[in-house]
Amino acid sequence: MVRRQPAHPPRLHLEIPPVAVNTALASTAPAPAAPASTTETIELPVAPTEVRALAAVQRAIGRRPVVATARGMSLFGEHAAGWLAVGLLGALVDRRRRRDWVTATAGVAVAHGASIAVKRVVRRPRPADPRVEVLVGTPSRLSFPSAHATSTTAAAVLFGGLLGRRLAPVLVPPMALSRLVLGVHYPSDVAAGALLGAGVAAAVPIFERRLLGRSPR
Repeated sequence: MVRRQPAHPPRLHLEIPPVAVNTALASTAPAPAAPASTTETIELPVAPTEVRALAAVQRAIGRRPVVATARGMSLFGEHAAGWLAVGLLGALVDRRRRRDWVTATAGVAVAHGASIAVKRVVRRPRPADPRVEVLVGTPSRLSFPSAHATSTTAAAVLFGGLLGRRLAPVLVPPMALSRLVLGVHYPSDVAAGALLGAGVAAAVPIFERRLLGRSPR
């Protein structure tokens, strides 16, 4: 007896035609927008008169002894390290007013930090004109304001108040001028740095009185 295999139903073949892609539309589709930068900067142009003034200072007093002295001052004021060392030395020697010396030293550190913060917002590049010769290395390419002028002014005001002497007229102009001699700052950089340092120094007594409950020196 022969068994018959069950008949299979006929298979249905469907052919799907390929879908054409409109490459013209795809190529003209707008690209996703790049994320906007969250860091806002202020563009501070350099006046031609500042470049000429800087070049004139170098021509007038850019002699070897002056440049060597300016480099020494640059090293002393780098990251406000020299002024911070002076403040800590004062705290060690003047035990009766140690707290005042520590507060003044902290004020110098805050002034330096404020200048760095402003640099990162303004982002003005350092002098790069053929008429200006850069005579010392710098930790950054940012110019405004001068951190050396800022910390020197703050130290002169705060330490001068503790010593009972007006140190700003003695210390600030040489440091400011040294930055021009070395070709690493414009005149407006050092002027703004001096103003910022004076402002921070003036705020220290207010901080002592209102936040620390101490009377000014």
